[in-house]
Amino acid sequence: MLEEFIPFIGLIIFGNIENLILASQGVVQGVNPRILGGLSIIAVILWLIIGTLATEVAIQYANYITFIGGLAIVILGIQAIHGAVQNIHKNKRGENNG
Repeated sequence: MLEEFIPFIGLIIFGNIENLILASQGVVQGVNPRILGGLSIIAVILWLIIGTLATEVAIQYANYITFIGGLAIVILGIQAIHGAVQNIHKNKRGENNG
């Protein structure tokens, strides 16, 4: 049974990394951690349901899905780093002026 999910191992790993990146973006933006955690859990459950129901159809596109997932993680990672760097610069300017 687990053999049919082996092509999606990369996507599972990327999905976890993506969730961490999105959580870090939320923290940088000052989102309430409880709301962020709740939304994250809802998103994971939805993806679990979609993945369980659509595996048979999606298995033929596993390589494309993994590539797109990896690309999304790279883009989200760049956005997260950019936001964090802007926040750091903003805080340094505020500390120097205050």
